[in-house]
Amino acid sequence: MKCIVGLGNPGKKYKDTRHNAGFMVIDELLHRHGWSLNKTKFNADYAMETLNGNKVLLVEPQTYMNLSGDAIRPLLDYYSIDVEDVVVIYDDLDLPPGKIRLRQKGGHGGHNGIRSTISHLGTKEFKRIRIGVGRPTTPLPVVDYVLGSFHKAEQEDVKHSIEKAADACEAWLEKPFLEVMNDYNS
Repeated sequence: MKCIVGLGNPGKKYKDTRHNAGFMVIDELLHRHGWSLNKTKFNADYAMETLNGNKVLLVEPQTYMNLSGDAIRPLLDYYSIDVEDVVVIYDDLDLPPGKIRLRQKGGHGGHNGIRSTISHLGTKEFKRIRIGVGRPTTPLPVVDYVLGSFHKAEQEDVKHSIEKAADACEAWLEKPFLEVMNDYNS
């Protein structure tokens, strides 16, 4: 079984914020296939589905971002999912809106959700899909920026990156992540 985790913050207050880009990708996958997050366990809402013969767990941790690993690790243990079969999707300030970047491993880059995930998984070697949200262009604190909504001018680019990330997730269910990286990191 493979596991696709989208990072974000729970609750309506944060629904369309930059920090919830990971949730947006999970929501896109759910929408495409008529699925829903119909299970709750270990502070996570999730769905267990089959796509093209591949079992997949789609997860939205219901902890706040900086505690994401608290939800991810117990689910992986419960379902006996290896870290090599996990991809984590999250927002990235260093990519402009509309861009995505796939990586097989890496550090946290200052992202508290990834910091927590690394801590709980005990490794930096897990697959990631980074969704570009850009950096603030005004002297706005980063925390306020990522907890804010996308500007109207960014929305079409963001929609494109969410769809492209969902496409990459679906491709990963069919072929090795390295091939998917080569296809989507152009």
